[in-house]
Amino acid sequence: MRKQFAVIGLGRFGTSVCKELYKLGHEVLAIDANEEKVNEMTRHSTHSVIGNATDEKTLQSLGIRNFDYVVVAIGDDIQSSILCTLVLKELGVKNVWVKAQNYYHERVLEKIGADRIVHPEQDMGIRIAQHLTSEKIVDYIELSADYSIVELIATAKIANKSLIDLDIRAKYGCTILGIKRGEDMNISPMPSDVILKDDILIVIGHKNDLKRFEEDGM
Repeated sequence: MRKQFAVIGLGRFGTSVCKELYKLGHEVLAIDANEEKVNEMTRHSTHSVIGNATDEKTLQSLGIRNFDYVVVAIGDDIQSSILCTLVLKELGVKNVWVKAQNYYHERVLEKIGADRIVHPEQDMGIRIAQHLTSEKIVDYIELSADYSIVELIATAKIANKSLIDLDIRAKYGCTILGIKRGEDMNISPMPSDVILKDDILIVIGHKNDLKRFEEDGM
């Protein structure tokens, strides 16, 4: 389903979000006060506009409240990020996602109604740390303070065994969401499905349970 997105702030993070959304076939409005950055995004967005995103009249003129999502990706200018978020919520934008610089920035964004707050550098740092500490981990997504999704490479220890034989949910409290085998993806695998060595298991669970499964079950 084609959606409408506005991306405010065309630094590295905003540019990356903008390009990917456009590549996925969505309508994307790119906004920045820097003319050069805006010109660079003309090929990677539906519309690109030079403008002050903290100015209510500017945002109104762009019909910003009609967008499904607005991503505030303003870089180091925390004040502008906060003011922009505040104006967007006052204009009635339903989904405002904001890049936060630090804990205090996040606290303010929460209080003024940001719908989702992201920490790109922190999130990437966590994922890289997970990769570095275990050769079994292919990818890692933090869902909350307690729960995560990990992609784990199946070792010889569990190869040629079915999910019902392994009984991972009962032993470790984790759930196998899917099994990747080369280019094939098995979503919601059956209890009788057999795991082969080097399959990639997509597993959800409490972080402590995932760690136990990775260290003991694999």
